[in-house]
Amino acid sequence: MTLHTKIEGQRRDIALEITTKILTELERGVMPWRKPWDGARTGLALPRRATGENYRGVNVIMLWSAAVAKGYVSPYWITLRQANQIGAHVRKGERGEMVVYYGQAKKARDNGAGDKVEDSFRFLKFFTAFNAEQIEGLPERFFPAPAESDILPIAEHEAWFAKLDIKRILTQDIACYIPSKDVIGMPPLAAFDSADHYAATLNHEAVHATGASHRVGRDMSKRFSAHALAAEELVAEIGASILGAHLGLPPDHLSDHASYVGHWMKLLKDDKRAFLSAAAQAQSAVDWLLDKAGACVGVSAQLNAANSETLTA
Repeated sequence: MTLHTKIEGQRRDIALEITTKILTELERGVMPWRKPWDGARTGLALPRRATGENYRGVNVIMLWSAAVAKGYVSPYWITLRQANQIGAHVRKGERGEMVVYYGQAKKARDNGAGDKVEDSFRFLKFFTAFNAEQIEGLPERFFPAPAESDILPIAEHEAWFAKLDIKRILTQDIACYIPSKDVIGMPPLAAFDSADHYAATLNHEAVHATGASHRVGRDMSKRFSAHALAAEELVAEIGASILGAHLGLPPDHLSDHASYVGHWMKLLKDDKRAFLSAAAQAQSAVDWLLDKAGACVGVSAQLNAANSETLTA
């Protein structure tokens, strides 16, 4: 039985649907966390709620993928109710995209001693959001022009990285994070095709470095065992892409990405929640890096101006 046929005839399995979509893309050799930069149509924009707040985690990847697949330029994704409250309406026949979040509930049980106790548990929920381009009657602020910004200057990115307090050493031809020494190894800038390629690669390794116990603290072997390396690499890939959108960098940084695709497919087929978990861990890593060093000055000003226009209009 395939992943597709398991969905049919059953209560909606959100994790399985997401995993099926990601696997379909990987089978085509496409990594959906890189798609927003194809043709540079969507600029540096992270998917946004009606309020201007950014979506997070797996929702970033899924909405990026949907935007590119359907040609949407607007970064705004709005619920039917929100559209109605604004005085707009979703065009007839339009289909929205699934946005997920975790709910929390409690369940009572007998503890074996005759007492009732409550256990808390989380469960996956979803709602449907429509891109602004599927909605009629929205104000112009929901259709911002793609940012016309240059790639982040390497000097500005170096200043940003210095604030992380993560040691870096020079290597000959391998970029890597060495957990035993808590240090990032990077080849010289001249070894890369471009300065932004160097910076994006450094972002990737910085996400790996957040796994240290004194930072985020992440051990993928506890859950994924034999797939731990592939899972950690997936965290770094997703994290570097989201971080790149915050800092003004393209996410294309792994020259040997093809060697990982097969491992990621095996991981996702073995665990339908693996991608959700990796995306959540990636978001935690990005949060730590941005909390520690902030956003780069030029990019931060640009994004704040865009969000401010939405929040105050």
